[in-house]
Amino acid sequence: MAAPYATDPANPRGRLYPEEESTFRSPFQRDRDRIIHASAFRRLKHKTQVFIEHEGDYFRTRLTHSIEVAQVARTVAAALDLNVELTEAVALAHDLGHTPFGHTGEEALDALMQPYGGFDHNAQALHIVTNLERHYAEWDGLNLTWESLEGIAKHNGPVTGDIPWALAEYNARHDLELHTHASAEAQAAALADDIAYNNHDLHDGLRAELFSTDELAEMPILDDCFARVDAIYPDLNYYRRRHEALRRFFGVLVEDVITVSRRNLTELAPATVHDIRHAGRMMVQFSPDLWTDLKVIRKFLFERMYRAPAVVEMRVVVTQMVNDLFPFFMSNTNELPKQWRKDVADAPDETALARIVSDYIAGMTDRFAIQEHERLIGGEKIPAGVIDGS
Repeated sequence: MAAPYATDPANPRGRLYPEEESTFRSPFQRDRDRIIHASAFRRLKHKTQVFIEHEGDYFRTRLTHSIEVAQVARTVAAALDLNVELTEAVALAHDLGHTPFGHTGEEALDALMQPYGGFDHNAQALHIVTNLERHYAEWDGLNLTWESLEGIAKHNGPVTGDIPWALAEYNARHDLELHTHASAEAQAAALADDIAYNNHDLHDGLRAELFSTDELAEMPILDDCFARVDAIYPDLNYYRRRHEALRRFFGVLVEDVITVSRRNLTELAPATVHDIRHAGRMMVQFSPDLWTDLKVIRKFLFERMYRAPAVVEMRVVVTQMVNDLFPFFMSNTNELPKQWRKDVADAPDETALARIVSDYIAGMTDRFAIQEHERLIGGEKIPAGVIDGS
């Protein structure tokens, strides 16, 4: 039985465009399914998580990352008696707005878009599910429930101050109450993202030989995980040893979030999801001690993985690709696909045109961006390598 503060699927706050609900799926199941069938979701298969997508089949992509986030989010939601389907929908959609080449691509596109309102991947995810997915006869976007849209927009907390244009534009039509916290389900999805990438980036960094198992065994949290494995399996081989230790690290993070969040919810004693939104703080959290230790690990990953010398070199290469593609399409709109050229024809000014070009580039996969750069601009093929972090 769901907790009183869980989002009730029998009483959602509706969709922007009213439609008859399914007789056998809840509104949030339907949202989840629409996200899975979206073109943007499929493209995550060939978008960078940390390694360029053609570097190796074992490394995570945005798609496999999103699936892992959803798995963790379901576990946390079930343990906290939340609505699992809404949690999963937000988790699966949270990275839809990422550009090719991960945060490196986003930084480049944001810099190019500064005269036109900037670029933000969270706002872009909302823009995709409310506008850019154009498959339905009666509306643009996926027409998700208010609760799913709220979770996509503000799973990391209230959005105030300088609100990204894509988010502000939609919010003017459909108020997502950006000044409040999101539901506990969206908060669970946000913490699941942290858990997933901290765990799998360690896996991928080891496989890429950017650091050693021995180095990890000296890190906070991980030192105890390795010690436990060694006590139980003193003669375990190298690869199984590190997998067992990282499996325990993963469990420590999940258990900490569940324990702390249960305590937070007990202290607040929320009677409805409204109380969660107006609590003034996140309910789903890590403990302060674990968060302190986790920051040490994150700093290690930043220095040894995301900003290693070879990575910095790769960032320069892919940044130049985005820097080349944006002005090219601004000046050569005839090179955009036919379905995009109609939007260009309707664009009232340069800002509108820039946002169309930004949407097009942001939707590219790594491989398509590389291919288009070669075809339209030329230059050497990009070498495989690490380019980015979470």
